[in-house]
Amino acid sequence: MSILTWIIATTLFGGILSVLFAAALTLNTRASWVQILVSYAIGALLGAAFLNALPEALEISKDPAQMTATVLFGILLFFILEKLVLWRHCHLEECEVHDPLHGNADVVAAPANDHDHGRSGMLIMLGDTFHNFVDGILIAAAFMADIQLGIVTAIAIIAHEIPQEAGDFLILLNSGYTRRQALLFNLLSSFATLTGAMLTYFMLQDMNHLLPSLLGLAAASMIYVAMSDLIPGLHKRPEIDATIQQVALITLGISSIWLAGNLFSHHA
Repeated sequence: MSILTWIIATTLFGGILSVLFAAALTLNTRASWVQILVSYAIGALLGAAFLNALPEALEISKDPAQMTATVLFGILLFFILEKLVLWRHCHLEECEVHDPLHGNADVVAAPANDHDHGRSGMLIMLGDTFHNFVDGILIAAAFMADIQLGIVTAIAIIAHEIPQEAGDFLILLNSGYTRRQALLFNLLSSFATLTGAMLTYFMLQDMNHLLPSLLGLAAASMIYVAMSDLIPGLHKRPEIDATIQQVALITLGISSIWLAGNLFSHHA
């Protein structure tokens, strides 16, 4: 097989397989569990940001201060984007700011008054697309250096994508999307991996300097959604047993990202 064939096969089938496997883990989940499992999604997002995207960005960046400034800019950017989405909803339909009980009754996820009209779902899809695009760049670059390194890199990326994609499904359901929409959006987002890989294969030198910034924006989106949109919802259940459960699931989400990264190290 040629290098280009390896790149296409691993990015295309790897992305689809990771989404379908994550869907199998989450789409059969009972509606009453979704709010509980959002805690796991928070851990997976924070783990992917702080244990995967940021360390990689800082490692390849020549200017760590500029890298962290990119993350800060990304958080501000996603805050502005969320404000724009909220403004649009407040002008085009009933808004939770004016009617907090307004929700989508057709969605099997959280109770209607806990939906956020798709804001966190849209943001996580944007961030996930950035992340998948960067994954494609990393896979292509590894294959162009060495086929064995490319295979190991692809396995590592698929391994850490599964818990992250599972978290994305839960966020989309919590945000008010249907299960079919969650599957479709994640599949579409996974094609960004192939796009990033193809651009890198044909324009590696031109694309290489964008890696730190893209990784920084991907990390910013994951941090922002976890801290701004998801964690505040956990405070609605302040009782001690709920808090212990939330902390345990957040820790499990972080641990799954850490474990995936250590089982399939890029340097294996």
